[in-house]
Amino acid sequence: MPSTTAPDTLTTSASILRLLLPHHRTTDATRTAPAEAFPHQLRRIDAFVRAGAPVRFTLPGFPCKSPNPAKVLGHLPDQGERLSLRFLDSLCEEVEHIYAPGARVITCSDGHVFGDLIRVPDEHIDAYADELRLLIDQLGLERLSVFDLRDILGDLPNDTKRAHVHERYAPTVDALRAEVRSDDHALALYRGITRFLVEDTAGFSGTRSALQRECRRRAYGVIQRSRAWGDLIAEHHPGAVRLSIHPQPIGAAKFGIRLLDAPDAWTTPWHSAALLRADGTWTLMPRARAAREGRLVRCDGRPSHFEQSP
Repeated sequence: MPSTTAPDTLTTSASILRLLLPHHRTTDATRTAPAEAFPHQLRRIDAFVRAGAPVRFTLPGFPCKSPNPAKVLGHLPDQGERLSLRFLDSLCEEVEHIYAPGARVITCSDGHVFGDLIRVPDEHIDAYADELRLLIDQLGLERLSVFDLRDILGDLPNDTKRAHVHERYAPTVDALRAEVRSDDHALALYRGITRFLVEDTAGFSGTRSALQRECRRRAYGVIQRSRAWGDLIAEHHPGAVRLSIHPQPIGAAKFGIRLLDAPDAWTTPWHSAALLRADGTWTLMPRARAAREGRLVRCDGRPSHFEQSP
């Protein structure tokens, strides 16, 4: 496809970005902003549009299920992931309506990057990512793909892969501590990850304060590895528009995206279960709460989601 002139591409690029704005995941008090308030994303989208190429998005996430059985139905993807994948594919389809080459989302499954820190077995992480690929194929979601450490480092032992990524890309803990002290967004991320680690820990034998100390320490490790994974993704997918499952400020280099309705800006399908409300809408919540609000539904013999009576 021939390149488009610059003024035309900017108009198209802004239109593409506006499709994402209703799904912006942020904790900013002002949740709505025009496309022009996101210059990083506009610039990257416009580079694809000028080249007449599909817009490529990278989304780190879909790591594995929480190890806490009070939050999730098991260690494999379920209805929460199915709905999220369909949503991402439908977003790409919407782009096609205004820009023929469309868009692609590369889901960068990061479970192996910090599996040792979140205490999830590597075999569960492999099974989760394999099932994601199978779901994408079964559901015919041709605009999506999965990228993980196996695509880069093959069959090396997982501890070796983690060490390689950490040593090559991770910032120091001291640098992160300084950032958390000086930046409100970094502090919110640190607190959010600490909270998840506390909630995801089942069967801890020590005191609550000891658990919180340990999770604060592990939170810095998770952030280190997450930053390292982000740099590795940028190296392997240069020019892609970076999405994030974490809340992001308006105008940040990463665009926070909400996959499904949830009671707060931090809930994800892999930390929760899906509930089909009586009015036909979906939401995410901890499995234990969803079990009180609806009946369990199975899909292909496995627990899938909960459903309220109409």
